[in-house]
Amino acid sequence: MDYFSSRNYDALVKLREIVQSQLPSFCNEYFIGISNNTSPLTRLGYARDLSLFFNYLTTVNFNFKGFEIDKFLMKDLALVSPSDIEQFLEYISYYKDENGKVHTNNDKAKARKLSTIRSMFKYFYNKEDLEYDVSAKVSRPKLHEKEIIRLDLHETERMLTYVDSGTGLSKHQQDFHKITQLRDTAMITLFLGTGIRISECVGLNIEDVNIPNREFTVTRKGGNRVILYMSEDVAIALDRYLIERNNNPKIDKKERAFFVSLQGKRMGVRATQKLVKKYSSIATPLKKITPHKLRSKFGNNLYNQTKEIYVVAEVLGHKVINTTKKHYAAQSEQIREDALKNVVLSPDDLKNT
Repeated sequence: MDYFSSRNYDALVKLREIVQSQLPSFCNEYFIGISNNTSPLTRLGYARDLSLFFNYLTTVNFNFKGFEIDKFLMKDLALVSPSDIEQFLEYISYYKDENGKVHTNNDKAKARKLSTIRSMFKYFYNKEDLEYDVSAKVSRPKLHEKEIIRLDLHETERMLTYVDSGTGLSKHQQDFHKITQLRDTAMITLFLGTGIRISECVGLNIEDVNIPNREFTVTRKGGNRVILYMSEDVAIALDRYLIERNNNPKIDKKERAFFVSLQGKRMGVRATQKLVKKYSSIATPLKKITPHKLRSKFGNNLYNQTKEIYVVAEVLGHKVINTTKKHYAAQSEQIREDALKNVVLSPDDLKNT
């Protein structure tokens, strides 16, 4: 049983159904159609994006204002123009909802919402319910590249030291550290040693982890189950924590989550982010380190060892190789620079030029 197959799965499905009930009826077919290659969390995000889009069309857009969403038909969707979608993207830069609350969306958020709209239009176009896919004519917002923050070897070593010892924590934090030290060390080591995603980490169940074989199974984006492998250092950290976890009388024997909170329940994404921030702010106070940055550090190490970008992409679960190249381009450039600087021309070579 994976992370999305119990209470979390039921909660996500219920929430998506609530949001989806506020969409045009033809959207039900769309969500059924994409269910085999998307996760429950992804479909919830799509439902929210589409809810915002159709709400804009029926309350703000000049061409559709006054339409009722539950009576919005496929023939009405066929009348949506590229201009309508572009106006929607402009509208969500800054708008107020029905309660007067202000919302903003940067270019990255707009691009994500456009991807959702494109996915829906493409689906119905491929099903021949729409004659044209007008969303394909809308340009994606230009995203400005942010500086990629990386951890160096010394920062990584400091972070692991602080997680293990509790050095630099406040008195209050140290009291909790005495209880969570093995768990925290196991989680940080797992991030750095395997490149696991935060969603994959919090989704781990006890039966997913095979320490003797130094392997574990994660649920990737789209719901695919993949076996990953761990080094001896990671296996030792997980084993020490697991022994303590299994002997903790506060944890219900029916709880299958591998990483649990002080309340004996599954660790959540937010709690894990705060855990990483707590230790990284001591080890690297000038850098904002997230679980994703720890994942990137693993990718850096793996690339430096293998020099194979496709191996890194496969291990990290990147479906698009450009995603991998973006993060490890600096290493590729360094390899090329070193290779060119080490080219030696013999005297005979120089004579022939």
